[in-house]
Amino acid sequence: MAESQVDVEIINRMQELVDKTIQRSVKGVQFLSSGKAKVGQTPKDLVYDRGTLRLYHYHPRSDEIYRIPMILVMATTNKGYVFDLLPGQSLVEYLLDRGFDVFMIDWEPPMQSERGLGLSDYTNDFIPSCIEKVQEITGEDDVNMVSYCMGGVLSLIYSATHPNGPLKNLVCMTTPVNWHEMGLFSVWSDERFLDVDKLVDTLGVVPADFIERSFEMLRPAQKTAGRLRVWNEMWNDEFVKSYRAFERWGNETLPLAGEYYRETTRELMWENKLYKGELMVDGVNVNLANITHPIMHAIAEHDHIAPFNATKPLLEMVGSQDKKELVLKGGHVSLIAGPNAVRRLWPNINDWLSVRSV
Repeated sequence: MAESQVDVEIINRMQELVDKTIQRSVKGVQFLSSGKAKVGQTPKDLVYDRGTLRLYHYHPRSDEIYRIPMILVMATTNKGYVFDLLPGQSLVEYLLDRGFDVFMIDWEPPMQSERGLGLSDYTNDFIPSCIEKVQEITGEDDVNMVSYCMGGVLSLIYSATHPNGPLKNLVCMTTPVNWHEMGLFSVWSDERFLDVDKLVDTLGVVPADFIERSFEMLRPAQKTAGRLRVWNEMWNDEFVKSYRAFERWGNETLPLAGEYYRETTRELMWENKLYKGELMVDGVNVNLANITHPIMHAIAEHDHIAPFNATKPLLEMVGSQDKKELVLKGGHVSLIAGPNAVRRLWPNINDWLSVRSV
């Protein structure tokens, strides 16, 4: 390379470095002084609420709508707007544009009066009540469900205990069934160290910061690494916007009803009863072989929350003939939201459900 070309390249690099340094400093001040990220912006109506439960109905964005409505079921530890993070990064928006009629089961922090909620309340009361409301609004008997993480577990329990119910198709995402393969979660929740009875009996509702610390201990350096990366990318408006939305979602972890936490810890984490086929809900055995409707399961290769070995057995356990497994690159959250989800997971959900929703 000629000497003049080297000089030009060095000058260009230095100018770029100066520009980015200035932008990083200016935008860093804006970042620190800005309020919460705007999330969940797709128009919707609250159509049913009771205590911790919320059911939303999103406004249609397509002239032609599939016959079977869809219910998104969020995990009980987090807010549902991760499905509707930002314009252009919204699974809800994506599905509406392709003609789906979208509802969402979301959660608010349980009150002390709800400390006694258990698995039966979620799977034998909340989910059926929401389905009835969707049937009332749409006039359709059949429903589809798209469920995330623990929302998937609740959907599986509902489906297995209501084999003749209105659930037509089920999509699960990062849904654990073998809880003895939950990695570090199993360590933090080991009954030798976790006095779940003392925690629940004393507090009633398990605080959000306790739940959040449990997630953070799986990857202690993740928040610090994320903040370092956003500082390095502070000049990139799109990256910062996306980071702020994800950061808000991660910081708004929900508390859990005490009995629900006790039951999931004992019955699922410690005794692995869902996997063993021994789980009982309201006197009914939760046998996943009872699930015979079409089912798709999306698994993240690098999931540190619901590890591969915890989620992999699901389709082997159900009785469905029509079933599809997706193993995709990514982690627990990047599988369902963000740029990679737009390219990898969302088109698969659309393709699989569209032909089964008429």
